[in-house]
Amino acid sequence: MPRERLDEPGLGLTGITWTRVSTKLVWTELVTTLLIGLVVTAGCIIIGVVTDGFGSAAGTVWLLIGIAVLVITLITAGLTPRRVRAIGYALRDDDLVVRRGLMWQRFTAVPYGRMQLVDVARGPLDRALGMSELKFVTAAAATNVRIPGIPFTDADELRDRLVELAESRRAGL
Repeated sequence: MPRERLDEPGLGLTGITWTRVSTKLVWTELVTTLLIGLVVTAGCIIIGVVTDGFGSAAGTVWLLIGIAVLVITLITAGLTPRRVRAIGYALRDDDLVVRRGLMWQRFTAVPYGRMQLVDVARGPLDRALGMSELKFVTAAAATNVRIPGIPFTDADELRDRLVELAESRRAGL
């Protein structure tokens, strides 16, 4: 997996070596984005045509909504490769830090001692591309930390390593 050294001085994240997710995740994200976008676009256009197209106000609104959804879908699809490159994780001494986001960057630190469950999920498209997604359950009720696009073998090794770290840190609590 590609690693890079990145400094985020304003966040206290200097000198961290980030591990990027697999570039194959771009395909999974593109298929999902395009499939949902095209289905919603087709639905809006069909409703617009059935309600008399540009001949009525309701038909015109539905057609314009369909066009807007298509434009948003294409913009989202265009940004997908960059969005996937922004996802990464780093194992530090006391916690796992996950980063994601382009405009609104999000850095989530999960202390090893708070991890209760590390789940490896593999959907049909992920399996076809040899990828997994790690999901974490912590002591906090609202935690939704996940790392998508990790190769099979790396996901299993990372899960085992995180479980080992979590058990050693919990023993001290």
